[in-house]
Amino acid sequence: MTDNLFDRLADLMRSSGPVNWRLAREIAESVAGQAEPIDPWLDEEYRDLAATAARLVDQHSPLDPALVTTPVAVTDRRGWASANVEALAYLAEPLAEKLSSDAASPLQPLGPALLGMQMGATIGSTAQTVLAGFDLGLPSGAPSGPVFTVPNIEAFAEEASLDPRQTRLWVALHEVTHHAAYAVPWVREHLLNLAHTFVEGLEFDVSGIERRIEALQDPEALQQMMQEPTGVAGLLSPQDEGATAGRLRGFLAVVEGYADQLMRRAAGDLIPDGDALRNAIDRRRSEPSPGEQLLEQAVAFSLRHADHRRGDRFCGEVRRRWGDDALDRIWEGPEMLPDEAELDDPVGWAARVLL
Repeated sequence: MTDNLFDRLADLMRSSGPVNWRLAREIAESVAGQAEPIDPWLDEEYRDLAATAARLVDQHSPLDPALVTTPVAVTDRRGWASANVEALAYLAEPLAEKLSSDAASPLQPLGPALLGMQMGATIGSTAQTVLAGFDLGLPSGAPSGPVFTVPNIEAFAEEASLDPRQTRLWVALHEVTHHAAYAVPWVREHLLNLAHTFVEGLEFDVSGIERRIEALQDPEALQQMMQEPTGVAGLLSPQDEGATAGRLRGFLAVVEGYADQLMRRAAGDLIPDGDALRNAIDRRRSEPSPGEQLLEQAVAFSLRHADHRRGDRFCGEVRRRWGDDALDRIWEGPEMLPDEAELDDPVGWAARVLL
């Protein structure tokens, strides 16, 4: 952390909301690292490619990128962390309210700090590898614009021996497609409803919380937690996934699968190395990063590699059998989405929806 953070800790620990987002931001930015300047020409190229991606999405889908009004952000790891520190407030704040109502009174004043540390460590660690906003695995709960983490994208292209400009366009397409999808009027509300239902079924690890509270009251232990915030463990007891988690996971898988299919048809000849790019992304998804592992600890949920494949298979099969227009119908309303069984049975989905 910064040299004077411990001296300011008493001030940072005060919070007026269910989650101490000031503390979360301090931790997230510190874990993400120092600011890294972005070359002006590279900043301009990412903005141009985002505009190109918006035109392609508009031409090849019913999604409307014009609804995404927030400006594009071309930034470094620290900037991404700062921009996304409250991205998962729709999960963290219901968790905080649940902690406040379920736990004994000594936990109530410290719950915001515990969750602030958890979310800050999660976002800061994720910033080390995340390519753009929708690379997080869970979408932001509030409308926002595309955010590109330039050092990570450039490093990914170099490490995977990919053409840098094609990689930038691929990431821009992925980001713009997701923002346009979540700008569909009912989609974000549907996400929030699924997320709140999911949170209601979670249980806290009471003994683990008590240990963390003791650490918050011990200056030496607290200083160690602040210096190594990625060591903050989860506050939730391990749970078997129920139907609510399955519905949330299935919804996210369909959105991701649609994005993959749209990118295939929209990119055309602009990304001749598309297969190599998809293979590199597939390998990357199969190995969860430390940030993704912390995310799963923080909210007891993550979108798995198998879920990406599942959504892509469903959307690809619908396109193959009935065409793009049939797949585009999923944006007409939540009742058009495949349920848990239909995600593995496109014919069953088509029998219900297309007929």
